[in-house]
Amino acid sequence: MLTFNDYCKKTFGEKLYKISLNAGMTCPNRDGTKGTRGCIFCSEGGSGDFAERIPFDASTDVSKRCQRVSSTDLSDAIDRAKARVLGKYHGTRYIAYFQAYTNTYAPVERLRSLFLPVINRDDIAALSIATRPDCLPEDVIALLKELNAIKPVLVELGLQTVHERTASYIRRGYPLADYDRAVAQLNACGIHVITHVILGLPGETKEDMLATVKHVVDVKSGGIKLQLLHILRGTDLADEYKNGAFLTLSEDEYFDILEACCRLLPEDMVVHRLTGDGPKSLLIAPTWSADKKHVLNRVNRMLEQMKSRT
Repeated sequence: MLTFNDYCKKTFGEKLYKISLNAGMTCPNRDGTKGTRGCIFCSEGGSGDFAERIPFDASTDVSKRCQRVSSTDLSDAIDRAKARVLGKYHGTRYIAYFQAYTNTYAPVERLRSLFLPVINRDDIAALSIATRPDCLPEDVIALLKELNAIKPVLVELGLQTVHERTASYIRRGYPLADYDRAVAQLNACGIHVITHVILGLPGETKEDMLATVKHVVDVKSGGIKLQLLHILRGTDLADEYKNGAFLTLSEDEYFDILEACCRLLPEDMVVHRLTGDGPKSLLIAPTWSADKKHVLNRVNRMLEQMKSRT
């Protein structure tokens, strides 16, 4: 198990910081292709509530996902995103993280015009692209392979769970076979795959969550993000929670499950996240997760204790 910082030092020779970008994409769960309300837990920000928005030409047809982005607007958005992290990071290179919504859900020509200028910037060491496994057609895979030959490309797939009953409940909108296929295709291109998993989804037991992590390991995802389920205002999940349909994990429950998940991870798998925080203005539950410093300290203690036991 490698931390994200370990991965950066090994791959790039230094610690790097991600700058989050919102490229104005949409999602098949929102544009009517597979649904209109998004995944049940997803906020209006499309999981990119902290991302810097890149303006696009409003005169183009949004419904066809063909919005144009000017090079000036793109550059300005990156500079604003860099300014956001000045107090936390003093390096000169960054990972450009296209975080909000589904960032391969557009014609390949638009994706090329978006990603190519970014990856060619001297201050960008790599691209990280969040997307869905069902939004990776062959021409997009070919583009990602082309970009990966310039600088490293990391592709984050929102799996969340391997259990079809849960996937249906959260309105994921694609079968597990799509995820397995996407991982295999990306691995064949030498692209680093990060799998996003949510711990604490309604109705799932500890054993269910461990089964999801085991599957991620078995298909040879290069990295993993383990994310505590957050209940955010304005989501359909918030309505379910308020109606008493389920309970969120307590802090002790979460760390018990988290440690068990970590013990399943091979030494060469990159752990990109072991927690997460939603915007405090939107967070309904679990409230203990809002104390980010406390949670991170407990994560570090857990990792140290695991190391000492080996």
